[in-house]
Amino acid sequence: MSKSDHKSDQKTTRKDLIEGLNEDLSREYQAIIAYVNYSQVLKGAQYMNIADELAVHAGEELAHALKVANHIDYLGGMPSVTPKPVKTSDNAQDMLKFDLENEKETIRQYRRRVRQADELNEFAIAESLRDILIDEQDHLIALATALGIDPPDAGIAD
Repeated sequence: MSKSDHKSDQKTTRKDLIEGLNEDLSREYQAIIAYVNYSQVLKGAQYMNIADELAVHAGEELAHALKVANHIDYLGGMPSVTPKPVKTSDNAQDMLKFDLENEKETIRQYRRRVRQADELNEFAIAESLRDILIDEQDHLIALATALGIDPPDAGIAD
């Protein structure tokens, strides 16, 4: 039996969903910190629009963090208080690339979390996560546009 076959045989538990949501929450904290920092330190006329947009993204990520923490509490877990590490750079392109990679990972993980929530019949949580995914996809598009590239396909986490 392959590794992927074995995973499909395993059922998601509430504990799995709580652990995954806590990882997502740590990513939201990371995004808040990164967006606050990057929105203030990006320099140059070509980055003025994206810098303003990153400040808006910071507020959206805070709203996501509050929703995710609420879901964790509802499921009987304790919300994480630790952000994932934040990468910084003196190079604006590098900062935007860091953000793009973080958004891709966030989308991958939320897509997985939606499936897990659906599997547990936690449909309200799944719908809330779908709403968050809309914002995260918008963030991915904005970052890709600022970098002058097509938005990448984030895929889904295994």
